Amino acid sequence: MSGSGAPGPGAAPCRFAHYFVLCGIDAESGLEPDELAVLYKWLEADLHGKSSDTANKASGENFDQSPLRRTFKSKVLAHYPQNIEWNPFDQDAVNMLCMPKGLSFRTQADNRDPQLHSFIITREDGSRTYGFVLTFYEEVTSKQICTAMQTLYQMHNAEQYSSVCASSSCSMDSLASSIDEGDATSLAKLQRYNSYDISRDTLYVSKCICLITPLPFMQACKKFLVQLYKAVTSQQPPPLPLESYIHNILYEVPLPPPGRSLKFYGVYEPIICQRPGPNELPLSDYPLREVFELLGLENLVQVFTCVLLEMQILLYSQDYQRLMTVAEGITTLLFPFQWQHVYVPILPASLLHFLDAPVPYLMGLQSKEGTDRSKLELPQEANLCFVDIDNHFIELPEDLPQFPNKLEFIQEISEVLLQFGIPPEGNLHCSDSATKLKNLVLSDLVNDKKNGNIPGNALNMYELLKGNETIARLQALAKRTGVTMEKVTITAPLAEKEKDVKLQCEEVELRDYKLNVQLREVFANRFTQLFADYEAFVIQAAPDLESWLTNREQMQNFDKASFLSDQPEPYLPFLSHFIETQMFATFIDNKIISQWEEKDPFLRVFDSRIEKIRLYNVRAPALRTSNYQKCSTLKEAAQSIEQRLMKIDHTAIHPHLLDMKIGQGKYEQGFFPKLQSDVLATGPTNNNRWASRSATTQRRKDRLRQHSEHIGLDNDLREKYMQEARSLGKNLRQPKLSDLSPAVIAQTNSKFVEGLLKECRMKTKRMLVEKMGHEAVELGHGEANITGLEENTLIASLCDLLERIWSHGLQVKQGKSALWSHLLQYQEREEKQEHSAESPVAVGTERRKSDTGITMPTLRVSLIQDMRHVQNMSEIKTDVGRARAWIRLSLEKKLLSQHLKQLLSNQPLAKKLYKRYAFLRCEEEREQFLYHLLSLNAVDYFCFTSVFTTIVIPYRAVIIPIKKLSNAITTSNPWICVSGELGDTGVMQIPKNLLEMTFECQNLGKLTTVQIGHDNSGLLAKWLVDCVMVRNEITGHTYKFPCGRWLGKGVDDGSLERILIGELVSSTSDEELGKQCRTPPQQKSPTTARRLSITSLTGKNTKPNAGQIQEGIGEAVNGIVKHFHKPEKERGSLTILLCGENGLVAALEQVFHHGFKSARIFHKNVFIWDFIEKAVAYFETSDQIGDNEEALLLQRSSCKTFCHYVNAINTAPRNIGKDGKFQILVCLGTRDHLLPQWIPLLAECPLITRMYEENALLRDRMTVNSLIRVLQTLQDFNIVLEGSLIKGVDV
Repeated sequence: MSGSGAPGPGAAPCRFAHYFVLCGIDAESGLEPDELAVLYKWLEADLHGKSSDTANKASGENFDQSPLRRTFKSKVLAHYPQNIEWNPFDQDAVNMLCMPKGLSFRTQADNRDPQLHSFIITREDGSRTYGFVLTFYEEVTSKQICTAMQTLYQMHNAEQYSSVCASSSCSMDSLASSIDEGDATSLAKLQRYNSYDISRDTLYVSKCICLITPLPFMQACKKFLVQLYKAVTSQQPPPLPLESYIHNILYEVPLPPPGRSLKFYGVYEPIICQRPGPNELPLSDYPLREVFELLGLENLVQVFTCVLLEMQILLYSQDYQRLMTVAEGITTLLFPFQWQHVYVPILPASLLHFLDAPVPYLMGLQSKEGTDRSKLELPQEANLCFVDIDNHFIELPEDLPQFPNKLEFIQEISEVLLQFGIPPEGNLHCSDSATKLKNLVLSDLVNDKKNGNIPGNALNMYELLKGNETIARLQALAKRTGVTMEKVTITAPLAEKEKDVKLQCEEVELRDYKLNVQLREVFANRFTQLFADYEAFVIQAAPDLESWLTNREQMQNFDKASFLSDQPEPYLPFLSHFIETQMFATFIDNKIISQWEEKDPFLRVFDSRIEKIRLYNVRAPALRTSNYQKCSTLKEAAQSIEQRLMKIDHTAIHPHLLDMKIGQGKYEQGFFPKLQSDVLATGPTNNNRWASRSATTQRRKDRLRQHSEHIGLDNDLREKYMQEARSLGKNLRQPKLSDLSPAVIAQTNSKFVEGLLKECRMKTKRMLVEKMGHEAVELGHGEANITGLEENTLIASLCDLLERIWSHGLQVKQGKSALWSHLLQYQEREEKQEHSAESPVAVGTERRKSDTGITMPTLRVSLIQDMRHVQNMSEIKTDVGRARAWIRLSLEKKLLSQHLKQLLSNQPLAKKLYKRYAFLRCEEEREQFLYHLLSLNAVDYFCFTSVFTTIVIPYRAVIIPIKKLSNAITTSNPWICVSGELGDTGVMQIPKNLLEMTFECQNLGKLTTVQIGHDNSGLLAKWLVDCVMVRNEITGHTYKFPCGRWLGKGVDDGSLERILIGELVSSTSDEELGKQCRTPPQQKSPTTARRLSITSLTGKNTKPNAGQIQEGIGEAVNGIVKHFHKPEKERGSLTILLCGENGLVAALEQVFHHGFKSARIFHKNVFIWDFIEKAVAYFETSDQIGDNEEALLLQRSSCKTFCHYVNAINTAPRNIGKDGKFQILVCLGTRDHLLPQWIPLLAECPLITRMYEENALLRDRMTVNSLIRVLQTLQDFNIVLEGSLIKGVDV
């Protein structure tokens, strides 16, 4: 049913029902196999790789099934009116959904209870129409069809017999006789159970009556249809011809206005429906009680979470109505959000290929009797939430985040359920056993009534039992199957009977209504609490609607990072995923559009609720707590419904005699009459009272429309923009149910492919922009807006997208992860080829010799190798997990695009695994897709290292000496200790005469420092090290730790160990990596800041001037301040900010070096530490002279701590050189906030005149004061030092 949602002129859109439809067997065309079912079987055969002709033969006549169990083609026999312009009649879709399995036949021996189900048709623009269907069985009167059925049976039995004989004749002779006997008996059995004999049996065929309505008034439609059915089956004809009632509901019953109730008349009794007011939750008439009974509370909340995170949800049940009830129930609870993707609560058999859709969906699949879950072939399960309704069982996707405050939430819902007597764990007894019991009870009563056996006091019995929970539930169940309790009370006086039945029905119904609204209030309240401050984060960037619509794709419309930084920690895993969904994006879009247009009704109600919260609790919006606040509006919500139902606002016109031809529509019990179409084709001509009302609303709408056109946007164009704006990543909103030619299927698939590509473009762009933003900040441009959490969410959604792409168009499904299964098959093929090759060539082990002869060997780039790394991780237990780990690893190594290209380059494998229309076999799109992924190489990810923190990783370390100035090899015993953000290796001895070692240890995270030293033994105990390189052998990240200093006594500053600070070497191509690992030119090797005291090596160094030095201090302190302003999870390494190239230690070194008289006679170097030691000696011997007591005390305590720290560093059991000791002192002073006290001490120490020139910074009072002020800005921060920096120093 496509078509615009705009109503046509006149009163039509206000009608309660749009169409009345009758479906069943077409006597003219007789028995036709259901082609759609055939198509489905053919598709299935194709899926399993059978040849299609065998499939055709089997399905055309499907001999394997007995004729009574086969599906035959149903047809829309009649529908009234012929067409409505604002909701055109879609014959194919309605036929398919009224009878999803086609016609079914029964004999008198089978169960022929009438069945109710409902369906929904979603139009292209997202608007919905509801259908309510009652299916019943009617005796077949056509001789032709009965004969056809008998013929089919004879053919079927012959076929069965021949196949049985065939199986026995080929068996061994010795066994032949016994088998023959067995077969004969089994054949007899077969024929007895599966037979139709025209002379003995009565044949029945299914028929259905259906109402199609604009709003889901399920209870009212159900009652109307049940009363119609009763009129057909009862012994007396109905009071008026059926046409009168159908005409009445089609043309004379209006929709109740919002906030009002309406009474109209069925065949036997009045029917009441009510509609929520403009500030209440939208209409929902499906009983949530059933949803909770079917799934159980815990399961329901999990499925609800999957729906919120837009996973693929597949509902599975034998009962169509259950599928519909669960789907509608769960989507109702989403308020104020709305499901934005494919929504097909009842998926007809012919549309099974839709399960292949690589997009989020919510679909319902009817399970066949006796098939279990394992038989179900689903194309993709990496992101599937499978809900087996009949067995009370769900399968969830991996790593599903918990709904915020899940336990308290469940507690609150179960309190509501218990008030209504519903067990929170669900109620399996509403399944078959209970239904059978109920049918027995009811059929007994009904039969009794016929024989007049009910004693007059039956009523009192019921009075007694009315309060009983079980009976109440039985009544509700009975009511649902359309058997009302009225039959029980026939012998009672009429007035009493009326009252009693009415009360019973109304009580059960009222309870359902109240429960519905209270449960929905609890869910809605969760969202008002979670998103109470959402408006503060909406970004209103566009000046008008037109510019907003045209630039929608480029615009950020919600400040996600700030929103998340405001939320309590436990909510983040869920919220960070949720704010990336389409339903959230649409919700925010609606908010932005509401500046220019009428507010979306959901949004209006939600906003008014947030206003209310603000009025009640005036909390500062900045304070977010994870305290759980229960819903306080349960009573009022239930009351408003009760009031509406007790006091009816409107009553529709009674059904009345129509101007009909006499003698037609003759009543025949058990047969639905042929209706007179002329009287049902059009409504009454006089416009009654509700027409004028709708005419004014129509005028208002027209005015609005003219106004919006006046704004300068043609409505159609606007709609197109809106569609495009909203279809980001969801090109395919709804499958067309009617046309199923291969061309249409192909077109649908090309839409999927297009949608996937677009989604890939959006996702990679978003990942880049966020990450670039982050790195730009680290370079000092603008502000960062990506958090580790958000990055993780984006990567998770990329993994999900890749899984969906890999499961599109799969030939045969293997394992839960389509990507991993493809990788495994690739690995298997490659390894076979490797074995068949005679001499395997070692790739990449040759080293590139540099002038020192030592480099890092190049790391071999191999897709298979990365798979092996993941396969060796015992922490990961599932295929989906392995695929995700592999994606993260490839992304971190900047090889994702390259690996996938390599994987897809094996075309025979791709052809074997994928159908022609699959995304991975569309060359152009595939190339573009790989190109988009390639763009991610522009940024650095640590998404593997930072997630798998407990795995053991092999590392390789290479020490690169400066050979020209020293021995490359030292005779002493060198050692090394590598530290990272997650831990350190401890001291490891380096094998003698080797400058390279490999070691394994638990993931160190990003590497930060290397300590390197030796024990000073042997003749060649002096060692000049240029740098140390360390590489993570799994991720390939290489860190360079520049040194450029001597290790040895009596040389440089006499240090036997140094702490080196690492930096990540950007990995470009292998070739480049080789170049980077060679020894850099000498003057570049250590940073100039570090070389100031080594005049012997560098000759003349350009010294920075006073201004540059002060700027350096400012920048170093600024870096530390910024570090603490980031959220804890996003902070980088503090060690680099303290001891790195432009860190605080280096900046203070510059200050102390300025004007320092360092080079002495005989070139014995003097170091800053020498000055500090002398100052300590001076402080310890002299008494300070202060102006007043207080200053004196302060100064004394500062001196005391200063001397204590310096002595502790000097006596530490480490062979650290003088510059290393200065570094430790600065780090400890920063940590304990003592630097601002120490610097004035040193500046005022008399020694300064001897050791510093006149113009030195430390001798300039103003400079010293400004330096102290700058350092004081670090007082508020809690600085934690890495263990390697201060190991062994005890203060």
